[in-house]
Amino acid sequence: MERQNLSDLVAFLTVAEERSFTKAAAKLGTSQSSISHTIRRLETRLGVRLLARSTRSVSPTTAGEDLISTLKPALEDIDTKLGALGELREKPAGLVRITTSRHAAQTVMLSRLSALMAQYPDIHVELDLSGALVDIVADRFDAGVRLGEQLANEMIGVRIGPDLRLAVVGSPEYFERHPMPQTPQDLTAHRCINLRLWTHGGLYAWEFSRDGRELNVRVEGPMVVNDSIVALDAAVQGVGLACLMEDIVAPAVEDGRLIRVLEDWCEPFSGYHLYYSSRRQPSLAFSLVVDALRFQP
Repeated sequence: MERQNLSDLVAFLTVAEERSFTKAAAKLGTSQSSISHTIRRLETRLGVRLLARSTRSVSPTTAGEDLISTLKPALEDIDTKLGALGELREKPAGLVRITTSRHAAQTVMLSRLSALMAQYPDIHVELDLSGALVDIVADRFDAGVRLGEQLANEMIGVRIGPDLRLAVVGSPEYFERHPMPQTPQDLTAHRCINLRLWTHGGLYAWEFSRDGRELNVRVEGPMVVNDSIVALDAAVQGVGLACLMEDIVAPAVEDGRLIRVLEDWCEPFSGYHLYYSSRRQPSLAFSLVVDALRFQP
């Protein structure tokens, strides 16, 4: 196979996976016009239409789907073999792609990865901080980081962080106007700051537990955000109550900008885990990343 043919096939697969010429061009480090030209050249050479284009979307045709089913496993096998060849080098090297959340990256991952990359400068790590639950195999990530209870059965999970706790907080000014809730059910009468989930787009139901009893409460209020730091700032400014990770609110609680409530209903729960497919042979670089992130109590 000519080198140009392989490059064209990689470009096609990227457009098909991203469902966008713009996103594919950004991922491949080229221009949208160059990608479009490459796909037209490939379709002309093969004599079939591979992608159905509209003003709003790009999707594979039947012929395109058939080609994808052949290309994906073949390219994954090439990646695996190239990774194995990399292990023959004197020093571990390679790119490790991980999908995670900003909170996990900041609190658990960055310090350990920094130490690892200082020791092995040829190991590179890409962190995707979208926070969405993605198919790590289909999206060609080496691993993902999520809370322990969200791990799929076919995945290998490695604990990388301690137990976590949630905290419900409000500003002193807010509690001058509203009574402090005594039970989670009381929250239905309060103005709360809702958090929209990156995973499915729905609103987060505040989760509580005490003495083995679990309780989820759907709250209402004047604001919805999809970022914990913005929710924290809104709570400090008296917009309403917020339910956030304990470490995020701790400084504001300590200096009196926020008051914590319902603490006895916020029990610890399983923390962050790294997960990856049991079907892929990990590279040496990935194995070192896993060891560096592994939680040591």
